[in-house]
Amino acid sequence: MSSAPLLSKATADPAWRGRVLGCGAVLLILWPMLVQAEFKPWILFDKQSLRATWNFVSSFFPPAHTLEFLQMVLAATWETFAMATAGMTLALLAAIPMTLLATERLSISRLGKGRASLVSTAFRNLIRWLLILLRSVPELVWALLLVRIVGLGPTAGVVAIALTYSGMLGKVYADILESSDASACNTLLQNGSGRLAAFFYGALPESAAELVSYTVYRWECAIRGSVVMGFVGAGGLGQRMDESIKMMAGDELSTMLIVFILLVAAADGVSGMLRRRLE
Repeated sequence: MSSAPLLSKATADPAWRGRVLGCGAVLLILWPMLVQAEFKPWILFDKQSLRATWNFVSSFFPPAHTLEFLQMVLAATWETFAMATAGMTLALLAAIPMTLLATERLSISRLGKGRASLVSTAFRNLIRWLLILLRSVPELVWALLLVRIVGLGPTAGVVAIALTYSGMLGKVYADILESSDASACNTLLQNGSGRLAAFFYGALPESAAELVSYTVYRWECAIRGSVVMGFVGAGGLGQRMDESIKMMAGDELSTMLIVFILLVAAADGVSGMLRRRLE
């Protein structure tokens, strides 16, 4: 008879008060944010919203499938793919030298002293602030600015991706190199190797798999971002989707959404294949 109370005490969660208080604190912090953001999900379920949603979604079927329209969609899809790939290539060309300059492990001035000189540190911090500036401005904002400068078309999208992604790649590349094994890199630098040779023969082999994996992931993100930038006039599939939305052409939008999903799925498949080959 006396074992039941002992069993209930043993199975009681000793941390339940902390969990309840933690959940209460999260709700207390989250609630003012939801109020400030005017988060009102119930608006989606009023009669007017449901009627508008049904009218628009019902126009998705059947998807547009005329030969002329499909040719236009394929051309816009290729433009989106080219925009993402060209932007990533430019981002890589900018990120690699900034990575070499921002990585303390590749600093020649720190040899023998254990730390880099003040001039080298100041210059490295300047490069890191440049990387912060580039990646803190979303590619969509860069595209909005560049459309005003270079006009409508994929040029704005390519440059926007190059600017934002060079900051992202440079920062993450530097972090990956800083966290890798430094022995090979330090040995090369101590024996008179230049920074570029130390990178290619010391730091890169140690971190190659992680660097390539992140690069492929960013290329996949660039494809999705290229579609979004099309809504501000940067060309590609997104611009055609924006035109169809404005004309309430649900059948055209349906076809382009299907193509977009297939494009992202194909990019994800290529990304996964490359990651598996690097494992």
